[in-house]
Amino acid sequence: MTTALPEVLAAARASGDWNCLVAWVPYAKFMGLRIEVEGDQFRCTLPFTNTLIGNPRLPALHGGAVSSFLECSGIFYLLWHMESAELPKIIDFSVDFLRTGRAEATHASVVMIKQGQRVAHLRVTAWQSSADKPIAIGHGNFMLKPESP
Repeated sequence: MTTALPEVLAAARASGDWNCLVAWVPYAKFMGLRIEVEGDQFRCTLPFTNTLIGNPRLPALHGGAVSSFLECSGIFYLLWHMESAELPKIIDFSVDFLRTGRAEATHASVVMIKQGQRVAHLRVTAWQSSADKPIAIGHGNFMLKPESP
């Protein structure tokens, strides 16, 4: 039996360990994603594994893995940042690939651009060796609450 999201969020908020959310999302669990929270700083980490390689000649991370990592980071940020126990829905998400993702751990930070009653606009930045040299930036719009009937 799968635990419901409100229960997982309540446990994460009570313990301060947000990695139980990763276990709740099968794809995030498959990728081995980690959530790190220190005070009001939120960061996700994607540890390197060979299954993330898209171009073995370089080797370079697969663009789909990077995109999924950015999307998951945005959703986890909203669950951490908001009081809601509802899973945000992706309205749209675009990714700008800036550098080759090398065969090493990748980190992501999230900035809330604007939060409305129903929609949040986020910028998610992925980097590896240095935060000032991003490998990709995601821009996403997320539905926070379902529309009223």
